[in-house]
This record gives sequence, C-alpha cells and structure tokens, in this order.
Amino acid sequence: MALVSLKEMCEKARKGKYAVGQFNINNLEWTKSILQTAQELKSPVILGVSEGAGKYMTGFKTVASMVKAMIEELNITVPVALHLDHGTYEGCYKCIEAGFSSIMFDGSHFPIEENIAKTKELVEVCAKKGLSLEAEVGSIGGEEDGVVGLGECADPDECKKIADLGITILAAGIGNIHGKYPSNWPGLRFDILEQIKKKVGDMPLVLHGGTGIPTDMIKKAISLGVTKINVNTECQLAFQEATRKYIEEGKDLQGKGFDPRKLLAPGCEGIKKVVKEKMEIFGSIGKA
Repeated sequence: MALVSLKEMCEKARKGKYAVGQFNINNLEWTKSILQTAQELKSPVILGVSEGAGKYMTGFKTVASMVKAMIEELNITVPVALHLDHGTYEGCYKCIEAGFSSIMFDGSHFPIEENIAKTKELVEVCAKKGLSLEAEVGSIGGEEDGVVGLGECADPDECKKIADLGITILAAGIGNIHGKYPSNWPGLRFDILEQIKKKVGDMPLVLHGGTGIPTDMIKKAISLGVTKINVNTECQLAFQEATRKYIEEGKDLQGKGFDPRKLLAPGCEGIKKVVKEKMEIFGSIGKA
C-alpha cells in the first residue's frame, strides 16, 4: 500500500472518537517493529521522523526509500503516513522533495505573523502535491532535537488564525511536554483545549508528548477532539531497558548472542509492546 496523508486518516479518527498514534522511528528496527505491530492489530499508523533522526539515518531520501520498500516487502496493507516531526521551514521542503506523505511545520517559535506567513505558503505547496500539513501554536515543553520549551499553552485566537489557513491538523500546546514528565507536572489544561476546540471547530488536533500522560487524560483529550498522539520517548525507554537486560544477563556472550539481529531483538519486542499498549489506549485497533 502506498503512503497516505493524514487527511482521511485523522478525519476518520475524529468522527470515530479515537486517535492515531505517531510513533517516531530512528532506524530499520524501529520502523519494522512499528509497521509489523500496526499490521497485526489492523491499525492505521503514522511514522514520525524528526530532523535529527532523519540526519542520523543519512537523510530524508534514505528514510522515505526505506519505509516505502519495507511496506512493500512486509506486505503492509494498513494506512501508513510518513510524517516530518517538528520540521523547520527548510526541512519541510527537503521532506516534500524526498517523498514524505505528510509534513509538520513547527513555526511556534516565530512571532505569530511570521508563523502564519510561512504556514500559509506551505499549505499551498502541500495542497498541490496531495500532502497533509500539521502546524503548531504554543511551544510544546521539554526538549526536541535541542529545542527546549516550557510547555506554555497556546492562545486559542492564534490557533484559529493558523487553522483558518487550510492546514490538515493543528498541534496546540496545552501543558504537554516532550520526554519524561516531572513529578510536579500539573497535568493537561483541558480548559484551554476546550477553548481551542470552540475556536477551530472540527479541525483535528494533535497531542505531542504522549509518553507519560495518564490514560484517563489521554482518553479525555480524545473526547475533546485530539485525533493524533505522538509517542517517542516511551519506545526508546523500552528498547533501552530490554537491551540492557539482555547484556547484563550475559546473553551477548552466549553463542552468537553478539549478532546484531539477536542483540537488538529484545529491544524490538519492547517497542512492539509499547506500540500495542498505546494503540489499545488510543482506540485505533481494527480501524484500518
């Protein structure tokens, strides 16, 4: 199955009151684990690629080629979107050229008028090519490729200005953060989310920083219009924990336990477990 945009995927999720998970990929193992789990559970899935991860994998063209080939070789039939995560203005154009099916332009750090101008330009470019565009208002907290935000909440009026440009889906800060959540995290600001929803209407919404948000908060966010939830750190932690255990138990020293295919296998199973758990919570299983 060819790559798809977020448009139909997220509209279907909004109407069905569930969310589609964006799981960030870092290499072949990550991609394979996520695609196999999505196929097994008959769930649509979004493969997120940060600019840092894209660079690590030698470039966006390499990533796009790998994903497209893997979909074919694994006979993946569920809807799959390949999505640039927190893209810069320049990064968006590189991913459009590389063959991504969806783009996120993160102009949240620009003054609102500059964010609007750049987003409007990218809306037109993506529309011509049949790609979806995610835009952001209000910086998401934590650290993402060296960009640190405090998790401030988006201005609902600014959200409407961006939504009215014709974007596919809107990411709005509501107190969520990237990475691990601190013990004193006050939780999501549902009052802000409700205000944003009133302003943007049926516009599908994104919740970044899905790792560590309690299940009840996730489900409430979905009920208020969130149709895409991003998960990255949790998969990394699961991979790290399983790999550490494998080595600490000395399994890499037994027979051909040093073979990368064996060494990385427990970590891959850890990723699959997290993806399955999240898809169950998001309600996307069987929705392909």
